[in-house]
Amino acid sequence: MPDVDLVLRSTRVVTPEGTRAASVAVADGKIAAVLPYDAEVPAGARLEDFADDVLLPGLVDTHVHVNDPGRTAWEGFWTATRAAAAGGITTLLDMPLNSLPPTTTVDNLRTKQDVARSKAHIDVGFWGGAIPSNVKDLRPLYDAGVFGFKCFLSPSGVEEFPELDQEQLARSMAEITGFGGQLIVHAEDPHHLETAPQKSGPAYADFLASRPRDAENTAIEGLIAHAKRLGARVHVLHLSSSDALPLIAAAKREGVRITVESCPHFLTLTAEEVPDGATEFKCCPPIREAENQDALWQGLADGTIDCIVSDHSPCTTDLKTPDFASAWGGISSLQLGLPAIWTEARRRGHSLEDVVRWMSAAPAELAGLASKGAIEAGRDADFAVLAPDETFTVDPAELHHRNQVTAYAGKTLHGVVRSTWLRGVRIADNGTLAEPTGRLLERNN
Repeated sequence: MPDVDLVLRSTRVVTPEGTRAASVAVADGKIAAVLPYDAEVPAGARLEDFADDVLLPGLVDTHVHVNDPGRTAWEGFWTATRAAAAGGITTLLDMPLNSLPPTTTVDNLRTKQDVARSKAHIDVGFWGGAIPSNVKDLRPLYDAGVFGFKCFLSPSGVEEFPELDQEQLARSMAEITGFGGQLIVHAEDPHHLETAPQKSGPAYADFLASRPRDAENTAIEGLIAHAKRLGARVHVLHLSSSDALPLIAAAKREGVRITVESCPHFLTLTAEEVPDGATEFKCCPPIREAENQDALWQGLADGTIDCIVSDHSPCTTDLKTPDFASAWGGISSLQLGLPAIWTEARRRGHSLEDVVRWMSAAPAELAGLASKGAIEAGRDADFAVLAPDETFTVDPAELHHRNQVTAYAGKTLHGVVRSTWLRGVRIADNGTLAEPTGRLLERNN
């Protein structure tokens, strides 16, 4: 075993083999060994004893809109990664749109990396974007280190990131499959959206009717057909419609290479509780009814849904007008995902081991981050320390993301993140953040 410089001890350490009392030995930013709880601390090593607080692997969030550069009034690498660290997240992947420029060429990727490098409190990687005009740029972007490619099948909301039609989708998918990449997809069918009733105003029911489940179901059905024909690796982003679960489960049984994520807002908030005019709850696809949420949790339990990530999509306060038709669609939850999910998971009889699988191990596997996502020898020494039975009430003023708009304001949640550790260094301590020490990640390093 290499020279150990740090030992983290807890009566509850969540490992791939289960939760147990253990001492985790760290050497040069890596986990050297998971030892018995009362193992002797090596000479020269520092001991951190967390008593009964739970030691988790750092969370991995593969769906974050950082918006930097270009729309930095909405968010930025400094503020987003601080919020992530405060919430127990040690790695995030930035989405390719809402920033200016979007991550659709190698030059644009380098611009974003240059901006992020000195501001990252946690490790940061990047998705590339697939738009109608950049098929020729996909392979260079992949070689430059993006983790895969995001596309929209319906309008994205920003003109610099147009959607793909079915022919363009097939062309991009074939190109990406040819070099072994994966395509991650905002799956809503534009025809269903165009023909749905559109009504402006403050009523959430009207907005919900404008984004019907059929839009998701039809788009996912088409995506599965393309993936099956091309042998492609595809990932469904932010699944909202539980009606699509049987389609996805059948595709998995048939060997289609498809994975699926959902988000804390779909799993903890319901349409029935959204007040009129409360556009902090607006996102696309939308938060749906309670019975839909129950089915999404069943999809997590049976493995149809692979992981939970934030889809942190912030904006300035003025863009959240009381009109659901015109307000910006996006929910800010980067700092709150772990307690929000844990609160609902424990109510439904799930364990912290389940939460770790959904929010750390599975997202790390999705992105091919072999050094992340588990407390075991050889992985990065990335941890979150959680007091799972303590509660707190969400105060927007205490959130670290740039605009303190959140659908969780006033909610009482279980699970207080005591501290967060990145490669053996404490980067968050009871809400106090250290200076940035995060690294930029590339797929091929």
